[in-house]
Amino acid sequence: MALEIMAWLIAIPLLGFATGLRSMTPMAVLCWFAYSGQLSADWAPWISHLSLAIVFTICAIGELIADKTSWIPDRVAAAPLVWRVLLGGFAGAVAATAMQGPGLEGVLLGVVGALIGAFGGYMLRRDLVQKSQWKDWHFAVLEDVIAIASSIYALRIIST
Repeated sequence: MALEIMAWLIAIPLLGFATGLRSMTPMAVLCWFAYSGQLSADWAPWISHLSLAIVFTICAIGELIADKTSWIPDRVAAAPLVWRVLLGGFAGAVAATAMQGPGLEGVLLGVVGALIGAFGGYMLRRDLVQKSQWKDWHFAVLEDVIAIASSIYALRIIST
C-alpha cells in the first residue's frame, strides 16, 4: 500500500512536471507505453494506437526544435500554459486509471505537476541564462533531456 501511494505521489506529478517543461513529450511517451502494452488505458483506448503514438512523437520532436527558436511564446503565456495544464491533467488521469485509481485525483496531481514544471522550468531557465555565460538553447537541451527522462521514469513506475 505504501509503495502505491508513493507511486501516486511521485509518478503522476512527475509526469505532469515533464508536461510543464515540454507539453508533447510526455504524451508521446505515454502513447508508446500504451501501444506497447506496458500501460493499461481502459477508458482511453485510442491512445494505444500506433498512428497516435507517431503523431505525438512528430509533434514532440517539432516542439523540441521549436523551443530553441526566439519566435515561440513563453510556456507561461496564456495559451501554452492552458495547453500544458490540459495535457498534464489528461496524462495524470490516464496514469491514475492505469494504476486502478480515481481519475480525478490523477487529473489534480497532473495539473499541479504541470504548473510546477511550467513556472519552475521557466523561472529557473531564465535565471540560469542571466547568471551564466551559457546560451538559452544550452539550458533548453537540458530541459529536453529532463522532460524525456522524467516521462520515461514516471511511466515505468506507473506500468509496474
